[in-house]
Amino acid sequence: MDKNSVIGFILMGLVLLGFSFYQSNQQKKQIEIQREQRAIAQARQDSLAALEAAAAPLELADKASPAAKDAVPERIYKDASLDAHSKLEGSVLTIENDLIELQVNTKGAQLYSARLKDYTNYGGSDLYILKPGQNSYNVSVYVGQYIQTENFVFDVFSADPQQLVLRLPCDNGGYIEQRYSLEEGSYLLNSELSFVEMDNIPRNVSSVDMDFNTIIPRMEKGYKNESQYSKINYYFSGEKKHNEMGRGRNDSKKISSRLEWFAFQQQFFSMIVRAPKDFASGDLKVEFLGEENKEHNLMACEAKMRVDLDGGRDNHIPLEIYLGPNHYSTLKSFDHKYEKVIPLGGWLVGWFTKYFIIPMFNFLHKYIANFGLIILIMTIIIKLVVLPFTYKSYSSSAKMSALKPYIEEINKKYPKQDDALKKQQATMDLYKRAGVSTLGGCLPTLLTFPILWAMFRFFPASIELRQQSFLWAEDLSAYDSIVDFGFRIPLLGDHLSLFALLMAVVMLIYSKITMSQQPNSDDPSVKSMQFMTVWLMPIMMFFVCNNLSSGLSYYYLLSQLIAMVEIFIIRKFCVKPEKVVAKVEASKGKPLPKSKWQQRLEEAQKIQEQQLKQQRRR
Repeated sequence: MDKNSVIGFILMGLVLLGFSFYQSNQQKKQIEIQREQRAIAQARQDSLAALEAAAAPLELADKASPAAKDAVPERIYKDASLDAHSKLEGSVLTIENDLIELQVNTKGAQLYSARLKDYTNYGGSDLYILKPGQNSYNVSVYVGQYIQTENFVFDVFSADPQQLVLRLPCDNGGYIEQRYSLEEGSYLLNSELSFVEMDNIPRNVSSVDMDFNTIIPRMEKGYKNESQYSKINYYFSGEKKHNEMGRGRNDSKKISSRLEWFAFQQQFFSMIVRAPKDFASGDLKVEFLGEENKEHNLMACEAKMRVDLDGGRDNHIPLEIYLGPNHYSTLKSFDHKYEKVIPLGGWLVGWFTKYFIIPMFNFLHKYIANFGLIILIMTIIIKLVVLPFTYKSYSSSAKMSALKPYIEEINKKYPKQDDALKKQQATMDLYKRAGVSTLGGCLPTLLTFPILWAMFRFFPASIELRQQSFLWAEDLSAYDSIVDFGFRIPLLGDHLSLFALLMAVVMLIYSKITMSQQPNSDDPSVKSMQFMTVWLMPIMMFFVCNNLSSGLSYYYLLSQLIAMVEIFIIRKFCVKPEKVVAKVEASKGKPLPKSKWQQRLEEAQKIQEQQLKQQRRR
């Protein structure tokens, strides 16, 4: 491993370690922010209750009993039908297909729960994207008076196993209708809100407000990974990229322009709400509830959206609601950029993941059920693809190893710091005579880094690996723990990952093998770099990977093992040290070989010198 490779790996390690420190500090700040927000919210609620009590008519307060004086007065609606439906008790109805079971509360005509049939939580319990009773959907509209649909019980107009139609009648013969329908083999819920023959909606009312609130439960083994990959996404029509907020931190966003869809995203599952006619504007908010939440909830999501009305007596607002897994092919099939919610990295890394990693993964999965074996085959294929560049790097390193005696002679010849430039020049001349490229390790490092980063993004976000076991790892998408401490250690966590530990040990051995072939040097900076490469880098990678996907640590482990085999084969059978030495000896006393670029540069310098001489003569 030469200097360029070392620098590349060190930079990667520093980035990963810095990211780990940053996430740890953010979680501590998050807990304090949550406490403050809860206190503020409680204070606001108390203040609002006090204002409402103060605004109540005095004559009601005088006639009421002492107990009734403390109660909030019941609202009376001018529309007799609305008033009657505000006093009814709601019921819960079910619609379902082969993939999903949805419960709908007739009070508010809102989703009550959403359970996926083919998935379970970590531990085996039923997986609810929307937990029963912890989801609300409310429409606010002016119909002669300001109403909110969550306060009314809708009549059941029709109920089928995969379709439900609910209506809220008004005195003038018009009604508000909420329709839900599912299709077999799909996670998509079609929703349509209609205002039919609503003469009491003034013409100057051009929009309605739709509020979506839900509490996303925890579903995975590790809170840190789950919260880091959970967020709110939103997308503007025609844009190439989506926008996101959250990722383990509380956040809010006011959007004043039109947008096509928003998504409440857990690490592997999402609720995506799309308005085919676009939302006019919206306010989004996410609050993470902390690892110690007693109800085992992950985050509270809120979307206050405004939708335009068409005008007239009848208005229809269609919505498409996706309630399912973050599976790349499934999301992409809708052709609405839903697949953007899956974190695949930037344009280069994302391109590599979408067009190489995912297709290869899906192809292998058609014929192989064991995901540990799939990762092994993927690693071998990737290594074969970059083998020509890897060979160039390893052969260059092997040639440098053969030049160790010559390097040591140069170090003895120029021991002083003042001779550093002469020593460097002598070393470069030696490399030229041996035909060694000093940039031999740069290209493989540049190619390897996007691949490593692509895998770093792919494994924790790949739902295919979720709850897939291999050897001692029960879930390749989460960390494997062979020891659970029962308490948290800073940076390390509350467990010990065997795959991460093995990966660090193999990386240590690999670094020692590569560095042992490098020439000895008394330069403190070189020794410091060797220490960082051999010891610091494996230790840093262990702390980083201990809390990440065990599939990722397993891939890095395989990658290091295969690299060691490649080095052995190249040095044993491909690069002959005696030939390198013979080439150096044969070139002694002869002019140094020059590249075409050097020859052109010297020719240009000669021409320039001739022109200067001619100008001086004149």
